[in-house]
Amino acid sequence: MGSSVKEGTSSSLMTEFLEKCGGYAVVDGGFATELERHGADIKDPLWSAKCLITSPHLVTKVHLDYLESGANIIITASYQATIQGFVSKGLSVGEAESLLRRSVELSCEAREIFYNRCNKGSWDFDHAGKASQRPVLVAASVGSYGAYLADGSEYSGVYGDYVSKESLKDFHRRRVQILAKSGADLIAFETIPNKLEAEAYVDLLEEEGIDIPAWFSFISKDGVTVPSGESIIECVEVADSCKKVVAIGINCTAPRYIHDLIISLCQVTHKPIIVYPNSGEVYDGLNKKWIKSEEESEEDFVSYVSRWREEGASLFGGCCRTTPNTIRAIAKVLSCQSPAPSKLKFW
Repeated sequence: MGSSVKEGTSSSLMTEFLEKCGGYAVVDGGFATELERHGADIKDPLWSAKCLITSPHLVTKVHLDYLESGANIIITASYQATIQGFVSKGLSVGEAESLLRRSVELSCEAREIFYNRCNKGSWDFDHAGKASQRPVLVAASVGSYGAYLADGSEYSGVYGDYVSKESLKDFHRRRVQILAKSGADLIAFETIPNKLEAEAYVDLLEEEGIDIPAWFSFISKDGVTVPSGESIIECVEVADSCKKVVAIGINCTAPRYIHDLIISLCQVTHKPIIVYPNSGEVYDGLNKKWIKSEEESEEDFVSYVSRWREEGASLFGGCCRTTPNTIRAIAKVLSCQSPAPSKLKFW
């Protein structure tokens, strides 16, 4: 799928992909939770990226679990994989760059394994049609500067006065260049907590000759602003201004806020909208643990999906603490619906 999609322009990639998927697409779910379930120890500043070093077979396993559950898009284990982070662990720059490439290779290998198994009839899919014909994209994840700091600032959006747009560009530049040339179909700039970092990403896409498209997904703790306190609408306008951005959305946000956020996004962009909230639990960045929500459950999450689609979203998945079961339920809900409603946009 990947090579054929890339033949089109950046602006048409997501349109063509969604058409091939039947009007909507399913994104994978939480990665770190699944790695831990399979026995990985990721209590480390590198978080899930640690497994690129210690247990790449588990990375492939998690990708396959999500493909089996109905995902059309799998996101690489590079969210917290930075050259600076790997070097701080004693790796060379060359080794760090190789691990970034490896994150994409593992995703592409999982896709090939999936297709091979489907062609041999190894799996049965009762909700996704013929799995062997299901389009699958690989999205190379780029986490925020705050994710690298591993101090919870990705959830506050406050990096300090010493961090400028230029310093953010310098921090991200080489990683983005490497991921763009590693075989991924697009880059996923995820959990963006402030306008400044979105502006830095746009500059990199436009200045560095990046030849694959991207999506931007922001985080919100109140349904109105990003963690830094800036309007979500202002941040989306930054993303919408870049021709290489083919989808815009929200991730790592409580499900209860997604409906209003979709409405806000539709006011300022005609690009496809992607939503992949967390489970509803709240992350305590200081103590590095998740706190259960009394307001939402996984069942609530899945029950919202039809409404999100009606409001105009067209790509759906899960973020932290969601599982292959969540993604399977989302795929089932969407496959049971009629063709894309009139509000769905394909620009």
